[in-house]
Amino acid sequence: MTEMAEIKQVHAEDRAHASNAILHPPAPLHATDEPYTEEQLAQLHTDIDAIIARYPVKRSALLPMLHLIQSVDGYVTGRGVRLCAERLDLTDAEVSGVATFYSQYKRHPNGDYTIGVCTNTLCAVMGGDLIFDALSEHLGIGHDETTEDGKITLERVECNAACDYAPVVMTNWEFFDKQTPESAVQLADDLRAGKDVAPTRGAAKVCSFKHIERVLAGFPDGRADEGVGAGEQSLEGLRLAHQNDWRAPGDEGGPLAEDEEQK
Repeated sequence: MTEMAEIKQVHAEDRAHASNAILHPPAPLHATDEPYTEEQLAQLHTDIDAIIARYPVKRSALLPMLHLIQSVDGYVTGRGVRLCAERLDLTDAEVSGVATFYSQYKRHPNGDYTIGVCTNTLCAVMGGDLIFDALSEHLGIGHDETTEDGKITLERVECNAACDYAPVVMTNWEFFDKQTPESAVQLADDLRAGKDVAPTRGAAKVCSFKHIERVLAGFPDGRADEGVGAGEQSLEGLRLAHQNDWRAPGDEGGPLAEDEEQK
C-alpha cells in the first residue's frame, strides 16, 4: 500500500471523529524535471526583479518569491526552489529550509481553494471542531488533503485573527464569520460548483489560490476594500471608547482627540 493510500485509509476509518485524525505527515518538496516555458520564465524574472528591488538585502525577498512560485505552480516545486536559489545566491537547501518551515508554503499540489477552519480555543468552543469534522466528512479528506477534483484543500488553522466573529472559516485568506457546519458545507459545495462566493468582509468574491498567491507576493489586485472592512463587533469597542471618553495613558493627542477636532 502506498503512503497516500495509507493516509486515506486512516482518515476513512476515523471519519466519524475527523478532528482526531492524524495530520498529513511532512512531505518532501516535489522534484520538478519539467522546466518553465520561456514565457513563464520571462514573466517570473520580471516579477522577481520587482520583488528584489523592494529590499536592501536581496535574500530578504525569499518569502514573497516563494508565494510567486506558488502563483504559477500551485505549490513550491523543485524548479521554483532552484530559481529562487539562483536569483538570490542561496543554496537549494537554504531555500528548501524556509519553504518547509512555514505552513503557507505547500509541499504538494494545493486545491483551487484552501478552506481553513480555526480550531483554536475560542473558535473550538464556539463550534470550530464541529465545522472541521463536518467538512472532513462531507469532502472525504482530512487536514492538508485535497479533494480528487483538485478544488478544495482542507486545513486546520490555529488562529484566523478574528476572535470576535468566532467560529471563523477562511477561504484563500478571505473571512467567513460566524460559521456553522451547515454553512461551511454549503460554502465548499458552492466553490466546487464554480459559483462566485462572497466573503463576510474584504473582497467582493473569493479568488483562486494561485490568484491570491500573487497578491501575497506583493502584487495587489485592488480588491481588498471592495466589501465591508471592519465589522460591527470590531467597531463596538471604538464606539464605547468614544461614548465614555476612554483613553490610554498619554493618549491626550491620540486618535480620539483627532476625531474630536474634526467634529
